[in-house]
Amino acid sequence: MTKKYELTVENEKGRLDKYLADKIDDLSRTRVKELIDDGLILVNQKVEKASYKVKDGDAIEVTVPAVKPLDVIPENIPLDIIYEDNDVIVVNKPQGMVVHPAAGHPDHTLVNALLYHTKDLASSPEGFRPGIVHRIDKDTSGLLMIAKNSQARESLEDQLAHKTNKRLYLAIVHGNFAEEEGTIDAPIARNPHDRKKMGVVAGGKHAVTHFKVIEQFKGYSLIQCKLETGRTHQIRVHLSYIGHPVAGDPLYGSRKTLKGNGQFLHAQVLGFKHPKTGKWLEFKVDPPKIFQETLNKLRRNK
Repeated sequence: MTKKYELTVENEKGRLDKYLADKIDDLSRTRVKELIDDGLILVNQKVEKASYKVKDGDAIEVTVPAVKPLDVIPENIPLDIIYEDNDVIVVNKPQGMVVHPAAGHPDHTLVNALLYHTKDLASSPEGFRPGIVHRIDKDTSGLLMIAKNSQARESLEDQLAHKTNKRLYLAIVHGNFAEEEGTIDAPIARNPHDRKKMGVVAGGKHAVTHFKVIEQFKGYSLIQCKLETGRTHQIRVHLSYIGHPVAGDPLYGSRKTLKGNGQFLHAQVLGFKHPKTGKWLEFKVDPPKIFQETLNKLRRNK
């Protein structure tokens, strides 16, 4: 059932997304932004940005469409669960697994596996990605945090939005570096010449990736990447943009590359504040076997 809310701001200040998330149960700031983008939130009969500063007397109308029924079948797929309690799950996603159902991938996803593992997953507006607060690509391996209730989802989304969590990736990339570390600050949007790809595009969304060189080989380097933002394919796009595409990347990389199961990119470290206790949690997992075997081959051929 579609829900409608009418609010009048009284003795309040601050951003529109925070104001509405505080006033309306089960609306996170991320969901508010989605509703704004869809034209479903009006301030004084106009669409405003999520960052709009509310003021006394503002008349706000909110329309929340009915949640689409969840049509995802639980599947008995093994999960590598690193941590779990009543609020969050941290899982080590294998290379080759899609995070949630989408066109072309209706099943065998992480969400299908999670639904078999537990009934306690935070609902999602779209219905097909319960518990999911961030994603990594199909052929990227590593750590993901999963929300088991709405409070956890809002907290984890808020940490992502305010960059207070920690996400470190390992990547084997083409070429060698003169510098030991660097920052790539370049906007990302859909590639205007190829809709299947993202790209560095003027006017795109702000995107920042920090990198540190760990080890260099003949023609390749092992680097660590730290995400400041979380755009689609961000690390892959940014590294390709500076001439060091991720090895094995079928979309943004070189045809002559290392053999593997897709890009050599691994979400190695994940840290965040527990949504209920506030305690800092941090996890680290080794990259998959093929990643480590490839590194050993590169070391032997230095």
